[in-house]
Amino acid sequence: MGCSSCSSGADGLPRGCKNNGRCGTCGCGGKTTYDWLEGIALPNGVSAFDIVEVRFKNNRKGFYRRKSTDSYYVGDVVTLDLNPGLDVGVVSLTGELVRTQMSLRKVRDDHEIKRILHKSSKEEIEIWHKARQREDDTRTKAREILKRLKIPMKLSDVEFQGDEKKATFYYIADERVDFRELVRELAATFNLRIDMRQIGSRQEAARVGGIGACGRELCCSTWLTDFRSVSTGAARYQQLALNPIKLAGQCGKLKCCLNFELDQYVEAVKEFPSPNDKVFTVKGKAVIFKMDIFKQVVYFLDLGDTGGGPIPIPLAEAKRIIEASNNGEKIRSLSQYAIQELPDEVSKTYSNVVGQDELTRFDDKKKNKKRKQNRGSNRRNKSPKAKSSNS
Repeated sequence: MGCSSCSSGADGLPRGCKNNGRCGTCGCGGKTTYDWLEGIALPNGVSAFDIVEVRFKNNRKGFYRRKSTDSYYVGDVVTLDLNPGLDVGVVSLTGELVRTQMSLRKVRDDHEIKRILHKSSKEEIEIWHKARQREDDTRTKAREILKRLKIPMKLSDVEFQGDEKKATFYYIADERVDFRELVRELAATFNLRIDMRQIGSRQEAARVGGIGACGRELCCSTWLTDFRSVSTGAARYQQLALNPIKLAGQCGKLKCCLNFELDQYVEAVKEFPSPNDKVFTVKGKAVIFKMDIFKQVVYFLDLGDTGGGPIPIPLAEAKRIIEASNNGEKIRSLSQYAIQELPDEVSKTYSNVVGQDELTRFDDKKKNKKRKQNRGSNRRNKSPKAKSSNS
């Protein structure tokens, strides 16, 4: 559904606010839970769950209790009693699935849950939108104050409360920071109640969003809710080069997607020999260079043959060779077990693509075009009409 900040076309239909579901004023959030229980009647004697899920800026969510006489639907803009102050949010989930979400996030159903006052009026929504429009300018000025006070912290985001009387400043810092002077100056500059909240680099990436190396939106900003620890062991299991530039995400930490297929790689690696296994040949010793899980190939590097490269051997054959070597048998040559590829297959597999994007790739075309133009002009000069006109 469209919100009041969405632009409309000539036909009156909303064209979107260009915030990719993070504007906090509509029901198109990236982490919105699909209510598959909607429309299913409750059993007799069971009342509807009196807590609803409310979404705020950048997919921040909270749980709030409603009055027994009120009913809310997904997309309703509601006013919340935070005591002190009021806030405005959008209902993102209702019904029994809210109970499941609370158990997943380990939120207790007790007296500490805040209450929903009512559906927001037009005046409250206008104040809320006015507060949201102040956030970018407030963040810029706050960063200037940080730079002047020389406080070692990075201001990531600013979020205003719905009544425009309080602002939450999200920041990142490597160590403990004394920001008492900063809070006093921010409160005097913006005439607000200030709340400083420290977050991690992954939480910052989830709030800010962006495009990953895969070309899609960041998982943490669209659907990922739990941040599990990622170690370099995940990259080793997947035979990836330990390059921190390629393995790090926008947050500067190891990419969360390294864990997505880790279990499958762990199961596949069990069928392969240990990377520490060795094969003794007539020329010397051969070690395992790398393993191709998808092609079921093990690459050996013969240390006795200084001029040779990695030797690809099928998995079953590699296991047999290692077992024979462990029993004391010396292998005459690993090349006799290598996979033989046809020249055509090699040329298809390994092609030179380095020069495809060179800056001079258009120069030859320009030279050819000039040559054709010169040839055409020479032909016209040698034509009989040109000779008669000259005479």
